[in-house]
Amino acid sequence: MKLSELFNPNEFAARHLSFGDEAALLAAVGEKSMDDFVGNTVPQSIRMPSELDLPEALTEADALAKLKGIASKNVINKSYIGLGYYPTRVPNVILRNVLENPGWYTAYTPYQAEIAQGRLEALLNFQQVCIDLTGFPVAGASLLDEATAAAEAMAMAHRVGKVKSERFFVDARVYPQTLDVMKTRAKYFGFELVVGDFTKADEGEYFGALFQYVGKDGDVQDLQDVIVRLKTKGTIVAVAADIMSLVLLKSPAELGADIALGNTQRFGVPMGFGGPHAAYFAFKDEFKRSAPGRIIGVSKDASGKPALRMALSTREQHIRREKATSNICTAQALLANLAGMYAVYHGPEGVKRIANRIHALASAFADALVSDGLNVVHKVFFDTVTVDFGSKEQADQVFAAALESGYNLRRVNDTQVAAAFHETSACEDLVDLYRAFTGKDTFAFADDVKGRLNAELLRQDDILQHPVFNRYHTEHEMLRYLKKLEDRDLAMNRSMISLGSCTMKLNATAEMLPITWAEFSDIHPYAPEAQTAGYRELLADMENSLKAITGFDAISFQPNSGAQGEYSGMLSIRRYQEANGEGHRNICLIPKSAHGTNPATAAMLGLKVVVVDTDEHGNVNIDDLKAKAEQHRDALSAIMITYPSTHGVYEEGIRDICRIIHENGGQVYMDGANLNAQIGIMQPAEVGADVLHMNLHKTFCIPHGGGGPGMGPIGLKAHLAPFAPGHVVTDMHNASADQTAVAAAAYGSASILPITWMYLTMMGKQGMEQATRWALLNANYVAKRLSEDYPILYTGKNGRVAHECIVDLRPLKAESGITETDIAKRLMDYGFHAPTVSFPVAGTLMIEPTESESKAELDRFIAALKSIRREVQKVIDGEWPKEDNPLVNAPHTAADITGEWAHPYSREEAVFPLPFVREHKFWPSVNRVDDVYGDRNLVCSCPPMENYED
Repeated sequence: MKLSELFNPNEFAARHLSFGDEAALLAAVGEKSMDDFVGNTVPQSIRMPSELDLPEALTEADALAKLKGIASKNVINKSYIGLGYYPTRVPNVILRNVLENPGWYTAYTPYQAEIAQGRLEALLNFQQVCIDLTGFPVAGASLLDEATAAAEAMAMAHRVGKVKSERFFVDARVYPQTLDVMKTRAKYFGFELVVGDFTKADEGEYFGALFQYVGKDGDVQDLQDVIVRLKTKGTIVAVAADIMSLVLLKSPAELGADIALGNTQRFGVPMGFGGPHAAYFAFKDEFKRSAPGRIIGVSKDASGKPALRMALSTREQHIRREKATSNICTAQALLANLAGMYAVYHGPEGVKRIANRIHALASAFADALVSDGLNVVHKVFFDTVTVDFGSKEQADQVFAAALESGYNLRRVNDTQVAAAFHETSACEDLVDLYRAFTGKDTFAFADDVKGRLNAELLRQDDILQHPVFNRYHTEHEMLRYLKKLEDRDLAMNRSMISLGSCTMKLNATAEMLPITWAEFSDIHPYAPEAQTAGYRELLADMENSLKAITGFDAISFQPNSGAQGEYSGMLSIRRYQEANGEGHRNICLIPKSAHGTNPATAAMLGLKVVVVDTDEHGNVNIDDLKAKAEQHRDALSAIMITYPSTHGVYEEGIRDICRIIHENGGQVYMDGANLNAQIGIMQPAEVGADVLHMNLHKTFCIPHGGGGPGMGPIGLKAHLAPFAPGHVVTDMHNASADQTAVAAAAYGSASILPITWMYLTMMGKQGMEQATRWALLNANYVAKRLSEDYPILYTGKNGRVAHECIVDLRPLKAESGITETDIAKRLMDYGFHAPTVSFPVAGTLMIEPTESESKAELDRFIAALKSIRREVQKVIDGEWPKEDNPLVNAPHTAADITGEWAHPYSREEAVFPLPFVREHKFWPSVNRVDDVYGDRNLVCSCPPMENYED
């Protein structure tokens, strides 16, 4: 034997792909080799001219060891920086059973409510936490971050308000990153931001105002008087409030506000160099139809039992397309689940103890400094003690002394230094910090501490009184509760999720392990640059890899969702054109087949959408495109195009499309939702795109987490690179200093980037190209097999599809009355999540099997759809009535088969329609959910527990 052959650096690719299936899959689609198959599927005109310039693969063990070495270059100081990010403790039972559990992190957004009741209940718990702490009757199921939430509040205030003004007031005490993002959004909405003293906010005419409830430097101010004065003028008032402070302080609703928002990171979510974290967003009941993002509502199922689902009217803002006021798509569902479960586990007394401990430590520290003659700036504060030393030299000395002792403080200005206390602060920290601030070694503090919050600011109402927050405080009970919810969900750890355009692929364990390493999770986003060398190296590695894959000259990692990536890419185009005296260019061409967020994004940037027709094959109509580009030549800003198209085909005319746009003065934005069909085969920049967003939560293996986290970095050509998002706090070496931000943290949700780094490193040059080839092969295998029973709507070269295919159910629906929804729900009885329903074409299913599913799993899924086709035929033939058959009654629960049975089909046909189902049966926990009832009776808070028990 040869020793060299016993080492296999490419071993991970064989875990991600099923190489043993290659011959059978190729034979099924009529090909002899993979090269022949790709040549007959991908147009030669788009093929990249050179090989993929990536390193060779490393094994799982070697990749983890290399990443550990990179991570070790980060320095974990004790963080007292604050500014919206604080050290916290993830309860171990939640860490192991939610954050590290594929039953939670591999699930999809809960559009199919019947197989997502566990996650929906967890999100409802999160909403209840936000409702209790803010005092408002309605809260959403999370937004991307606090700064984004503030921008959404501003837009919502303009929608619902009645003051005829385009001016919005911003409290000078807001976090700098929040103001930075608001500036970006306000410009293209045409709003004027006025930043100033909150006490004088009523002196102008504003459609809305934003106040910070715990100011950026730590002060807690009574906002009630100014809010009352603003309300008499009709101004919509939003309050950005620290979630932990609201455990003790009066709620924003009691202060008189209309909207409350903030970050829930302090509820058991690591800092992670800035994210991901779930923002909360709560508001008055009358605003619920104008809310951005997702709201979980309580409805009932077909049997009349309580059932949860995403409220249809608020499910996504972007379903309104160019009429949208937001392009919110990805939420932060997994992080919202963590924060909600933190409240469930600790309960009201637990969170009060934590909040009071934080406040007591800060108060004791302030008392000691005052007794030593130091000037504590604010008499009333929650967790942050700001000291004015009167001289820059002394402030420098204190800051340096703390740093030397392993503490990161915040430099407020030349003479002021702040220390922000948090959940992990301990009594010994008081001694160390006292020494740094005073130079003295002894610190004696009394056990009895007088708080610094005024009595009139303290809340008097009870919080977290629902039974869910008072039942699971032992680890045994919490463990079982989490398991109960997990068992109500269908995630990737049970079966494939074949959603077209969503790329639900393997999220390998080795990729997931590093995200909980302290070297990544315990870093503050504003930690000194010298302490973040590991993150910088990780980002540099990622940038080099993504540039090699896409052909672009620069990468921005700031966008923390795909929709944010869209916004950032189009924003860069707008900024570039303005800098070149072409700010008047305001026409955006968008094909009919575009993703729903595309027109929403364009509208948010002040662009007018002009729709381009598609032909009978699903391709962009080149003649229509050329005519409209020439018609709007003087005002053409850009085209937003998805490639391969959302119809699942490689358009041979993509180079011509890019050329036409460029010849008419526009830029090409390419939507990277389908990048899984490009890597190693083509480069977006090489075919003519100027900017592209990349969904790391699709193509690059970051899991969906039930609807977030996501990452949507953008690739830019050199001319657009200077106009990528910057950041007001963090010095970003590859962004122009004068460019405002799109997200709260400079590098978005940085702590999940190790997932993609591991994927790229373990797959390597050869594996990444193989992944694309297998994505195409699996999709064409599924399309070929299903075409025997269902029409495939669009095909490209040689009758082939790209990485996804659209099954047309409209003829079957017309003949049988069975709808696409019936088929989607019936798939649940077979143990599968439905493909994408009625997108991009109504009455269809869009299927994307991804590269990481084996032939055996594909065959199970195909068998299910073929069986369903036979069931539909029974309805057509009159064997089963149209109003009573397993499709219209789907999904079936265990309770359905225990009582009387009066259906024309058997119990076994209902719940064990194929033999493989019996081996590993997934039981939906509710029958079909009544969306109409839920929308007419919108309830977004936790029902009494007895509703579930009954």
